[in-house]
Amino acid sequence: MTDTSKTSLAGRLAARFGDTLKISVVRNETTAELAAADLLAVAAALRDEPEFRFGELIDLCGVDYLGYGQTEWDTSDVSWTGFSRGVEGEAVGRFRWDDRPRDVGQPRRYAAVIHLLSVENNRRLRLRVFCADDALPVVPSVTGIWPGVNWFEREAFDMYGIIFEGHPDLRRILTDYGFVGHPFRKDFPLIGNVEVRYDPEQKRVIYEPVSIEPRVLVPRTIRDDADLAQAKAEAADHWREN
Repeated sequence: MTDTSKTSLAGRLAARFGDTLKISVVRNETTAELAAADLLAVAAALRDEPEFRFGELIDLCGVDYLGYGQTEWDTSDVSWTGFSRGVEGEAVGRFRWDDRPRDVGQPRRYAAVIHLLSVENNRRLRLRVFCADDALPVVPSVTGIWPGVNWFEREAFDMYGIIFEGHPDLRRILTDYGFVGHPFRKDFPLIGNVEVRYDPEQKRVIYEPVSIEPRVLVPRTIRDDADLAQAKAEAADHWREN
């Protein structure tokens, strides 16, 4: 934790919740990671207690950490003669489940991320809750605390397959009723599993196996943007001058 003062949000969270939260502050953004079993109690306290008062849930989304932290643009043992020579071919949509990237520093694959706003205290907080089971990702629904999250949880269920236990009406919201799979999972084929067309003879829409070849031309690489590095340097100079 990079900010430990008692008056900071990170300090207040640490004093209130102790080891229940794993707190980090990066670029002045506070993130609190917690277990799914602690989510409802912590969420209620964050909403109701005067020193927090996070009455607004701005967003909830799912995250798939499969392959997290792994770059596929090799710059150490390839020649300079061609761009494609540096591509390892392990990005989203290129690997099979059996050959999926492993050991990338994340103990769990799926997480639900919640963004909160306290209008009264003018503060923002990010909660991250990892699902304990990769095969059946489940976290508690927070619709009883922030009712407006209803559709956000349905979207995360639809796109990532995360089950929000206690949700009043958990069903797909963006894909078709008969859709198979969850499109934002990183092992989901980029070309999908089926294609849809109208059959004039049958006079209805029909589903067929996908007929196009997968092509992913842009490699994934990990980098720190130059503008962020420049902003950090300018902030350090400003701090020294004042």
